[in-house]
Amino acid sequence: MLKSNYRKYCFFALIGTLIASFYPLYMGVKVAIDMIANGTVLKENYPKYIIPYTPISVALLIGVILMLFLKGRFAFIGGSVCSIGVFFGTELLLEKCVNITSDTVVALEDWQMYSCVVPYDFRETQGITPIDILIGDYNPMFKLHFYLISVVIILAVLNSVYGFGEMLRTNNKGRLKALVLQSVSAVLFLGLCILACFTAFWRDGQLQVSSLSAVLMSVFFIVFGVTAGIFTGSFLLGRGGLVSVFIPSLVSVVFTALMYIGELILLQGNLYRFGEGIIFEGIDPLALAPVDIAVIILSGVICAGIFLIINKKGAVD
Repeated sequence: MLKSNYRKYCFFALIGTLIASFYPLYMGVKVAIDMIANGTVLKENYPKYIIPYTPISVALLIGVILMLFLKGRFAFIGGSVCSIGVFFGTELLLEKCVNITSDTVVALEDWQMYSCVVPYDFRETQGITPIDILIGDYNPMFKLHFYLISVVIILAVLNSVYGFGEMLRTNNKGRLKALVLQSVSAVLFLGLCILACFTAFWRDGQLQVSSLSAVLMSVFFIVFGVTAGIFTGSFLLGRGGLVSVFIPSLVSVVFTALMYIGELILLQGNLYRFGEGIIFEGIDPLALAPVDIAVIILSGVICAGIFLIINKKGAVD
């Protein structure tokens, strides 16, 4: 019975991943057809944010196939490593081989940087202009937060898929609560990513953003950190407070801080500001404002609270 349920789960997990990945995969195929036919992609035909979401989808499909059909204790590790390798291979292939034609022909990675930063008022940056971006004269480390987001999404989804499969296969429900929370956080974070793609959280091109933008950006950063923390904590259940609570909380704090670093690189040493006054002003030499530090700490507090509850006596039995 367990084996039959596991096989059904494998089938539906694979079909579900394929359905969820359809649009990003379609975008990738569309771009490939344009490149083969014309040697370039016209800007009006370029599907927004093909990177990183097409590589993420390809990586998840490969990872799910490997994890669900490989056996042994290292199936998750092997599937995850291969999946992340596929992501970076596909991502770099698209960045270097796909060209976008606007007034001139530019590499996809340059166009992506331009798409991310062009709403920002360049007069307030350290001398960089739109044309500098289109010819690749920028710090390529701007992709740090794209890569971090992608890796966290891949690992969170694979953790959920593999974890629920193992529960069906072994009937061991010790990780159930953590996996449910991992699934919820992964779906919520992916939803925020999609919202950001189409709305940029309604930023208006200025460093100081509206209250709505400030709230959405803060939630985005917190959910990102908590998702990474839950992933870590799901493997540390029942190992004592210092390990099973503090370490996931620390991971959440570190990953949230890394997102701020990514934003700092993207905006040439600037950060978006959530308002006026001392709590919104950057503290030298960190550039972080007190409100930014509060967001980073809050992500850790939320993650710690989650694992304090999960790790209570009997919660992981």
